Amino acid sequence: MRHKKSFNHLGRKVGHRKAMLTNMACSLVEHKRITTTVAKAKALRIFVEPIITKAKSDSMHTRRLAFRYLGNKYAVTELFNVVAPKIGDRPGGYTRIIKTGFRLGDAAEMCMIELVDFNEIYTTTAPVKKTRRRRGGKTTDDSTEASGTEDVKAEDAPSTESKSEEKEDKDN
Repeated sequence: MRHKKSFNHLGRKVGHRKAMLTNMACSLVEHKRITTTVAKAKALRIFVEPIITKAKSDSMHTRRLAFRYLGNKYAVTELFNVVAPKIGDRPGGYTRIIKTGFRLGDAAEMCMIELVDFNEIYTTTAPVKKTRRRRGGKTTDDSTEASGTEDVKAEDAPSTESKSEEKEDKDN
């Protein structure tokens, strides 16, 4: 029975488990995405998300706390200089686990764990296209398109002569 068991021991002793999670957390911070088994990824998520939360407030104390868990000064620098500013407004959920299938050797369920804001595929901030409105039927060459907004405004504004001609045509 698993009563009162708070985390997965991953079949390892305490020292080996801590070292493995520390190395995996450093790799995740440095590379933004790693491939591992699902059980290790779930244990890593529990290990690394509080560290990322602490990294939101950049002070000497939080840097020392992060170093205590990570043990790698390059990973701590990357965490505070690159990762923390990008996830500053996110209230939690900094990692994503994507299952990738089964390993051939022992059929272990494999997955990819990644930092959410560093995946360009799933980001919703697409560049906004600037649309230009032109009158139908007119063709313009490349020189008028490159000339700027003055030509576009002149094309969009209907001339007063054409309005008066249309009124005369409607009257007749």
